[in-house]
Amino acid sequence: MNDRPPIPTRRLAGDAAGVAEAARLLRDGACVAFPTETVYGLGADATDPAAVAGIFAAKTRPRLNPLIAHLPARAAAQAQGAFDVHALRLAEAFWPGPLTLVVPASAGTTVCDLARAGLPSVALRVPGSGLARDLLGIVGRPVAGPSANRSGRVSPTRAGHVLADLDGRIAAVLDGGDTSVGIESTVIACLGGPPRLLRPGGITRAAIGAVLGFAFDGQELGGQELGRPKDAEAARPLGPGLLASHYAPRARLRLDAAAIEAGEAALLFGPAEPLGLDAARAVVNLSVGGDLAEAAARLFGALRDLDASGAAMIAVAPIPSSGLGEAILDRLARAAAPR
Repeated sequence: MNDRPPIPTRRLAGDAAGVAEAARLLRDGACVAFPTETVYGLGADATDPAAVAGIFAAKTRPRLNPLIAHLPARAAAQAQGAFDVHALRLAEAFWPGPLTLVVPASAGTTVCDLARAGLPSVALRVPGSGLARDLLGIVGRPVAGPSANRSGRVSPTRAGHVLADLDGRIAAVLDGGDTSVGIESTVIACLGGPPRLLRPGGITRAAIGAVLGFAFDGQELGGQELGRPKDAEAARPLGPGLLASHYAPRARLRLDAAAIEAGEAALLFGPAEPLGLDAARAVVNLSVGGDLAEAAARLFGALRDLDASGAAMIAVAPIPSSGLGEAILDRLARAAAPR
């Protein structure tokens, strides 16, 4: 039996030398975490099934869940999939940025079957982070990149979060500091017919509707549904981040809490303070001023901090559902789901 301890994960500086070394490791088939504007991704060469298998092993992730392939530019992404008029409009408007498009895989796609979970579609993104695009440009291949944490756990927004979950399980993490958006990309399926919102994220529903050119109100775009598809929670999700239980700290979550019970940790939003706050074990306010963009950027770090308090329950104050609030509430609902 091999009882040797795991080799510690290297922490690479976010400079030219660090990027070059991260690219070399990726091209050699290793797993390397890298920063995007949303969260840190766990990268591997998406064309290499053995490298992609390393992601699933490190994350202990279900292999039924497809992975996002990251590319350095729109032209490179379009070579991997078939873009209809809706996908083209969205890519032109939001790439580089926090948008993932699920489109039919092109005949010449190099994203391997394992990364696509055996589906005829492929999930593609051009990240907004210049550091990420520099890395992808040097690698010269699509890079699969789910969030760099154990499967189902809270997504990482800084290099230290990655190491807390994956130290000794991956080759390196490229340290680009804190991410700016803080929640994962919006995922839109363009697979024929009207586009479907698979996962709310860093781009709001209103912004998507404005680009597509449909009158937008709630779940409807000019009479065309832009809601979660019926098969989003099926055995083979169409896109990433669709499992019912996800983004979860060790503590349980209690949503829409009007009062804090003794010993609970408290996750707040806005200036109002719930009853019983003095009894809280730990308190984090996502945005005292009620700024949803600030709240989104701080969400995962706050969950990790409150989890570290040792509280068995995190009471979450009400958060509005407008704009980025939809994505925040989506992550909190999945974190609170039965495990």
